[in-house]
Amino acid sequence: MKIKVVDHPLVQHKLTLMRRRETPTSTFRQLVTEIAMLLGYEVTRDLELTNRQIETPLEEMEAPVLAGKKLCFVSILRAGNGLVDGMLSLMPSARVGHVGLYRDPKTLVAIEYYYKVPHDIGDRLAIVVDPMLATANSAIAAIERLKQGGAKRMKFVCLLAAPEGVEAFSQAHPDVELYTAAVDRELNDHGYILPGLGDAGDRIYGTR
Repeated sequence: MKIKVVDHPLVQHKLTLMRRRETPTSTFRQLVTEIAMLLGYEVTRDLELTNRQIETPLEEMEAPVLAGKKLCFVSILRAGNGLVDGMLSLMPSARVGHVGLYRDPKTLVAIEYYYKVPHDIGDRLAIVVDPMLATANSAIAAIERLKQGGAKRMKFVCLLAAPEGVEAFSQAHPDVELYTAAVDRELNDHGYILPGLGDAGDRIYGTR
C-alpha cells in the first residue's frame, strides 16, 4: 500500500489551527474547506492529460486538458461532506457520490444506511474522503461497497490517521492509495485518534 503524508507547510499550519480546542465552528469549517483544496491538489497530481487544439487571442496551439471522464468524489457521510465541498471548489465539474455509514458504539463496526454514486463509477477515478481514519472500519466498508458497485480506481483522503487505522486499511485494500495530513500517535479506548482534533463531524456542524 502507498501512503502519502502531505507535509506542505500550509497544510500543517491549518491542521494545527483545527486541532485547537478553542477554534470555533465557523473557523473550523473554513479551515476544512481550505485544507481540502490543498489535499485535492496533491491527490490529483497524477491525473492524465491529453492535448486539444485551442485558439488563444494571438494564435492556435496544442494545449493540455484532462483526459477521459472526470473524477468522482465520494463522501463518507456525514463528515466527508466538509472535504468534498473544498475539493469541489478546486474541481467543480467532478461528480459526487455518497456512502452513508454509522459506527456501532459498542462494536465500532460500520453499518451502511445509504449508497448513491454515478452509474459509470467504474469509468472514473473515485476519490473517497472522510476526515478521520481511526479504526478504519468505515473506510474499509466504503471502499468494499464501491468495489462491489464497479469502482476500479480509487484513492482515499483524510485529515488525520491513526497507526491502527493505516494498518487495517492497508491490509484490507492494499491497492488503494492513502493520502493524509498526519499520522497521529494512537487510538483511545473509544476509537478516537490521539492527540487528534475531536469528532470532525461535530466540529464541522457544531453539534457538540
